[in-house]
Amino acid sequence: MAAFAEQLKTLREARKLTQTRLSELIGVNSRAYNRWERGGIVPQLDTLIKLADALNVTLDELSGRAVTASEPTVHNPKLHALLKEVDALPDEDQQALVILMDSLVKRAKVNRVMSN
Repeated sequence: MAAFAEQLKTLREARKLTQTRLSELIGVNSRAYNRWERGGIVPQLDTLIKLADALNVTLDELSGRAVTASEPTVHNPKLHALLKEVDALPDEDQQALVILMDSLVKRAKVNRVMSN
């Protein structure tokens, strides 16, 4: 359990998240989250999946079974710089960005299909 607790803390800190913020992102009580980082308990599988998603890692990376990628690969330098700032936006703004980006990706897919 101690290895998981240390890995969880390392991943959270690498993404510059507080315990409170990460607990909010996955919808759990901050006290429960604190116990995970102290090694007292390990979360249930469904919560582990939410943690991995919020931290942008695989379950293997979260458990320490695989090396964690340092940063996502974004080839456009301007987009990469903006991506680093998105985490500081309020959840409402982040959700708006998700919707916008999703629609742009879908439009590009439709255009590719239509052009073939």
